[in-house]
Amino acid sequence: MRLTRRDIIAGSGGALALLAGVPASAQGGYPSRAIKMVVPYPAGGTTDLLGRMVADQLKSGLGATVVVENRPGVGTTLGAEQVAKSDPDGYTLLMATSTTLAINKALYKTLPYDPVRDFAPIALIANVPFVLIINPSIPAKSLTEFIAYAKSKPGLAFASAGNGSPQHLGAEMLKAAAGIQIRHVPYRGSMPAMLDVIAGHIPFMVVDLRPALQQIKEGKVRALGVTTPKRVIAAPGIPTLAESGLPGFELVAWQGVVAPAGTPRDIVDQLAGQIGKLLAEPATRDRLAALTLEPLPGSTPASFAAYIKAEVDRWALIVKKSGAQIE
Repeated sequence: MRLTRRDIIAGSGGALALLAGVPASAQGGYPSRAIKMVVPYPAGGTTDLLGRMVADQLKSGLGATVVVENRPGVGTTLGAEQVAKSDPDGYTLLMATSTTLAINKALYKTLPYDPVRDFAPIALIANVPFVLIINPSIPAKSLTEFIAYAKSKPGLAFASAGNGSPQHLGAEMLKAAAGIQIRHVPYRGSMPAMLDVIAGHIPFMVVDLRPALQQIKEGKVRALGVTTPKRVIAAPGIPTLAESGLPGFELVAWQGVVAPAGTPRDIVDQLAGQIGKLLAEPATRDRLAALTLEPLPGSTPASFAAYIKAEVDRWALIVKKSGAQIE
């Protein structure tokens, strides 16, 4: 029987439900000092907000002091390397993304960590949807019309958040699926790229839904489809690319928490239990929906580990087809 990506994510949620109710005192006295949550992105972004949500849960659920440390740079590798080389004692955690643990493996010729070997997966938290947006001056009101337009203009430029970013690779996936010829223009982040799409300097891009949603509502850009298998709760009026003419199209980034490899299993399970408890709360689901995120409850350390391995392989093929590489 072939397992789907969601099967791998889900694993067995029952163990988490049990662990969530076990008090810290019953599991060896951990934690006895402050826990550091390393976020390899700037403050204020989606990953940072999720990291702080997890930190708050660990504070209340474990009675721990949790310090969030933003350490952005070099495509998230600075923060990831810091955690990979930390003591495996449960006191240094990484708020990791698909970029950190899947894409970078294929993107960088040399990487200062191994996403499979150097980390102990704890739990997945959420999927991050993307959306295809175009400047309203383009005479296309649907994905089908846009594909026809792009075919009439070979070499049509698209913006991205940077070489090898999910936004870049998503557009490359669109190129292959739709059979269009497009030209990549990388930027330093999603916002400057989207501002140029709004201004009409660049015709289109694939971008995170969260920063684009207000621009879509105000008519500054036109949304042609989200990249998730199902419509996003925060934007039910935007169809999926899969239902709009590209069956099977799926691009989602994901967020999760890992520790250094060798972290004791009882500590990993305790942390996973707290994250499971957080994701089971209706208030958390509402907060994630407000951030245009899809919660991923029910993952276990084992299922997350299997998912990372599968994602490394999946993204390697996408990166190879795109030709993207960073020295």
